[in-house]
Amino acid sequence: MPSQGTIGDRVRGLRLSRRMSQAQLAGPDLSDSYVSLIESGKRTPTPVVARLLAERLGCTTEFLLHGIEPRQRIDTELGLRHAELELYHGDPALAADRFGDIVKAAGEDNALLAAHARLGRARALEAQGKIGSAVEAYERLRREAAAHPERLADIPLIVALCRCYQRAGDTLRARDLGAGALEHISELSVVHGDVAVDLAAALAEAEIGLPYVEEVLASTGVPVPADRTTEILSLWQASVTAAEGEDSALAVRFADDALSAGRPARIAVRMARIAMRWAEISVPLRGNDPERVGDLVSRATQVFSLVPADAVDHARSLLVLAHLRLKSGDHAGAETFGRNALDVLPDGSTSVAASAHLVLAEAGLARSDSDQSLTLRRAGALLATAPRNGALRDREVARVWRELGDLWGRAGRRDEQTGAYRKALEAVGVRSTVAGAVTSAVVAR
Repeated sequence: MPSQGTIGDRVRGLRLSRRMSQAQLAGPDLSDSYVSLIESGKRTPTPVVARLLAERLGCTTEFLLHGIEPRQRIDTELGLRHAELELYHGDPALAADRFGDIVKAAGEDNALLAAHARLGRARALEAQGKIGSAVEAYERLRREAAAHPERLADIPLIVALCRCYQRAGDTLRARDLGAGALEHISELSVVHGDVAVDLAAALAEAEIGLPYVEEVLASTGVPVPADRTTEILSLWQASVTAAEGEDSALAVRFADDALSAGRPARIAVRMARIAMRWAEISVPLRGNDPERVGDLVSRATQVFSLVPADAVDHARSLLVLAHLRLKSGDHAGAETFGRNALDVLPDGSTSVAASAHLVLAEAGLARSDSDQSLTLRRAGALLATAPRNGALRDREVARVWRELGDLWGRAGRRDEQTGAYRKALEAVGVRSTVAGAVTSAVVAR
């Protein structure tokens, strides 16, 4: 059965395959000139006319309007849900492949499904860390959203691009996009839901719009979800089994249930990251209420402890709590959190591990009870082996080198201080022989 092109193409193709004239297809209810206008794309049939034409052409109304049979459509919808489950609870690379297969299957005949599949593939590319490819995909989708607002919403794409440009190191572009999205969302007074949470997360990473970030935090908080992994996987498998038995409608229902079961945890992790990033930014700058900050970050730590894949975020949240203890003068508590952070870190998290050693050194220096040179040298050794894999990581490494230089200075070791400051500059591509005191001011804090 031909399915290419527009509704008019399908009407004409089906009519010719049945050896019907336009007058025969029109019958007593329509004029042959009206049929001609439909076939040429100058008229779109109403639902009543579409049903009438479908009966005479021997096809379904769904096929005539969308170029896809009901069974094909529900199978495509099921494929989208299984790809989403793979993205959230499986392998993002496999999810990208599945979304790509759906794009090919849907084609131009089913533009709405194809657009959502392309969006899923862009998200899967981002989840794999393929930021350049994800940006290209999101930019194409943004152009499509501008041309066809009935297919895709523009704001989620802008937020995704803000997030990706920030990760790629293009801070100015990220902040420009984030400010534009914030202006639009503020006009709508939206502080709940997925769009608000995603925007707050992107703004926190770009270090702008903190009042809105605080508003989202106040309205949603940091919920600590129950572990529903077994339930999600069980429903996912039930959906696969139902699909194999050709019960597509039931398979879609099970897949929807699995996605719904996983949503609270997804929201909780995103809110935990927002709280942690907000605390990292706001506490040093403004000295926010330490009790409120501590409560939010403690809840974030609880969330991360339930999600093994987020061990680095777990360690970072523990370090935020350690810094809060340092600010309050609780050096023993800071050391405890610092050591806990080292315990949960996976191999390869060198810059975060170095930050943990700096916490231990700072606590020791504050007590003046021992020489912290060994701890500081451990931090330097970890930073020296930190991978160079992107502007965002390089800035993070530079920040920790600068903090290391500060601590060497407090320990009275000027040569080591100058060396650390130079390493901070080198991490962001600058070579300098400037004296340590000047070099430290050059490194962005």
